[in-house]
Amino acid sequence: MSLIVEARHRLGDFSLNAAFTSDGGVTALFGRSGSGKTSLVRIIAGLTRPKEGRVQLGDAVLVDTSRRLFVPPHRRRFGYVFQEARLFPHLTVRQNLDYGRWFSPKSARTENPGRIVDLLGIGDLLGRQPANLSGGEKQRVAIGRALLASPRLLLMDEPLAALDEERKAEILPYLERLRDEVGIPIVYVSHSVAEVARLADKVVLMAGGRIEAIGPASDVLGGPRLTSAMERREAGSVLTGRVETRDAAHGLATIRLDGGAAILVPGATVSPGETVRVRIPARDVMVATVRPEGLSALNILEGMVEAIEPDGEGMASLRIACGGDHVRARITALSVERLGLVLGLAVHAVIKTVALE
Repeated sequence: MSLIVEARHRLGDFSLNAAFTSDGGVTALFGRSGSGKTSLVRIIAGLTRPKEGRVQLGDAVLVDTSRRLFVPPHRRRFGYVFQEARLFPHLTVRQNLDYGRWFSPKSARTENPGRIVDLLGIGDLLGRQPANLSGGEKQRVAIGRALLASPRLLLMDEPLAALDEERKAEILPYLERLRDEVGIPIVYVSHSVAEVARLADKVVLMAGGRIEAIGPASDVLGGPRLTSAMERREAGSVLTGRVETRDAAHGLATIRLDGGAAILVPGATVSPGETVRVRIPARDVMVATVRPEGLSALNILEGMVEAIEPDGEGMASLRIACGGDHVRARITALSVERLGLVLGLAVHAVIKTVALE
């Protein structure tokens, strides 16, 4: 089901002018704080009426300012998950979930409550009060409540932003299952590269109320526009591959990348046969013109320099073709000179295993 969004709006001194189309899966609105992500998702939800614009899901036109058409939020049947879980404190988990289902039209109730409970791993929490839940547990319940309202579209506005790293690691596998098994289109707002790299099918990169780039996660998160919209230290590569083996004794998995190369990554929770994404931060890639020896780094990929992009501040971004994959490295301009790096030169990309996500 396609989502079409066109919005032009002004909030004080901030001007929003953005348009994108999503064909399902997880579409991430990505960018630093203040880029306009939440403003855009509120327009999609119907919480903000744009000065000009259009929102359409499938055949249903929800906003068309040229026709003075505006469908109010309660008639859109969209689920909305906020940064905070916003559960009813006086209700149990089961009652919070039932509240979401109560708002679902009987004719539209396609989700089995037991399936959602199992999917989110909240079966043992049903009798508890929200005050007795961890942050990650609260967010899982909030997602379950939104899903049991049988939404046509799920909007998630930085749902992990209020959680610490341990709670984020706890909830991310459930979000992956949600993406893969439920089939509801999702718009996911985040400023975290790690979250977007792991979850998103399509990325809409935003900066200053405008869209900088749109495309598959691997293209946008590894592309040159990322450094203009985010901190340069966030630059890197997102590669896809399949788990070949897992070494339980050392907590490592061998991933055969789509381009043919094999790399070792920390993989305590993956299983052979799984398709996974691997994010390689550019700052953690070293470049050598001869194959190095006697290093602790386990991943050394042969490649060829495809692009050299100086930033004018003493650093340079390299794009290295390693078979059918592309790895980005961020090194000093002095290193580029000393190594004699030029387009077409054969090099080795040296990647620390502990840096991989």
